[in-house]
Amino acid sequence: MNDLIAKRYVKALLDGRDVKSATAIYDDLKTIASAFKEEKFISIISSSEVNSNDKENLVISFIDKCGDDLKNLIKLLGTNKRLDLIPAMVKELDGQISRMNNTYTGVVYTNKKLTAKYVSSIEDQFSKKFDVKLSLSQNVCDYDGIKVDIDSLGVEISFSKERLKSQMINHILKAV
Repeated sequence: MNDLIAKRYVKALLDGRDVKSATAIYDDLKTIASAFKEEKFISIISSSEVNSNDKENLVISFIDKCGDDLKNLIKLLGTNKRLDLIPAMVKELDGQISRMNNTYTGVVYTNKKLTAKYVSSIEDQFSKKFDVKLSLSQNVCDYDGIKVDIDSLGVEISFSKERLKSQMINHILKAV
């Protein structure tokens, strides 16, 4: 539910903006969102004992040169008791700015470390396929195969040894 509300705020925030001003607001909101990692800050924001003006001023104090647009957004969020939406808004803004720049990031999941050349090759192939600028990072985990996940583009491609084995067994059983 918060994601849907955050999307509406971000849509209104980005309306008529260029990439440079959107990125500036994103950077400021990202700074504010980092404060949500602290339990004390969350308790202050969610407290009913602290009035909304003090909460708004606290949030605005994290930014050195806070523009009028950002001040108005924070005051609107404070008035509507939605300051806790800022991390969701940052996530949504990141995706929207990626779309504006046509640059995306993704993750390659494998159980072994791949060479940088191999990851770069995967980046190049997907960049050509989707006509975007793509940057991939690698996550070594217990996935038995390889999976490429580009969340902001809505793409997930995987090759699993277990799935291949089960498909071969099914194919052999159908042939018999």
